[in-house]
Amino acid sequence: MLLFNQSTIRKKFSVQLRVRTLASSGLIYYTAHQKQVDYAALQLQEGKLRFSFDLGKGQSVVSHGAMISDGKWHMVETDYAKRKGVIIVDGQATEAVNVSGDGNTLDVDGKLYLGGLPLGYLTKNVRNITHSIPACISEVTINSKQLDSLVSTFAVNKCYATIQKGTYFDGSGFAALVREGYKVRSEINITFEFRTNVVNGVLLGISNAKIDAIGLEIVNGKILFNVNNGAGRITASYEPKGMTNLCDGQWHKLQAMKNKHHIALIVDGNVVQTDNPHVHSTSADTNNPIYVGGYPADIKQNCLTTKNSFQGCLRNFILIKAQQADFLDFSEAFDLSGVFPHSCPAA
Repeated sequence: MLLFNQSTIRKKFSVQLRVRTLASSGLIYYTAHQKQVDYAALQLQEGKLRFSFDLGKGQSVVSHGAMISDGKWHMVETDYAKRKGVIIVDGQATEAVNVSGDGNTLDVDGKLYLGGLPLGYLTKNVRNITHSIPACISEVTINSKQLDSLVSTFAVNKCYATIQKGTYFDGSGFAALVREGYKVRSEINITFEFRTNVVNGVLLGISNAKIDAIGLEIVNGKILFNVNNGAGRITASYEPKGMTNLCDGQWHKLQAMKNKHHIALIVDGNVVQTDNPHVHSTSADTNNPIYVGGYPADIKQNCLTTKNSFQGCLRNFILIKAQQADFLDFSEAFDLSGVFPHSCPAA
């Protein structure tokens, strides 16, 4: 949150900033009156910018056609002056939009929320996109005045010099998805790409409180796919041959498949299959959330041997069951610790 002098922006409100993101949606900034009658907001929606504001007599909205969720830096300016609003992206301006109603001053508190809103803060007027944006934002000015009075931050980190698509796991935490519990049962097909320099780390764990579970992990540079359908754990293990190394900081493709009592692991096109002596035990009756990259200390995981959180990048994470593909969007995780969706530091 940044502070500014609200008396200087009543007639003219011009915000300029640089932004870089690979996300398609999120809140870039928001400022409002205490009662949220007047407000101004800049949102990213489907990769494009939307500037909305209200002078107390009705909402005005102006949208820009440029796609900015490309991982490149963009100079963005939103202006309200003389009862008109406009967005300028990299020097290209939209048509000006007239102010709704007969309001002529923007009366807000002197607080600019940048990149998201405080926990528990509910917006009355901007409802569609209020979630935080995984982005780098710099050089913020209001009416050409640099904003330096940073009052508070939450989950704000340094920017990477160069980025690529993916989700970065810093080795300290995990992402938790499907709060109500994910049911593996008889079949599952998991595919994703990973990049790491660390030889131990949890990739995925889905369990129940008793025995049934599946787990994917890197242990001493090997990939292990562990499955327990209730009769005992079986493991498909892939160990790179010769000079190849899975923890070399390069992208590697992994596919783990379970079909009833059969399990298989494909790493960079190399197939490993394991015979299961428990042929009559076919269903992994899991009901806990999906944990990716690690798991909380108080949660039991029946098919993981390492407790180390994964350090590196994951991308294109897909779970397929009965022809239905679920893409895991880590920005939608209900619990996220040490995980940074949508961008990885480039190798």
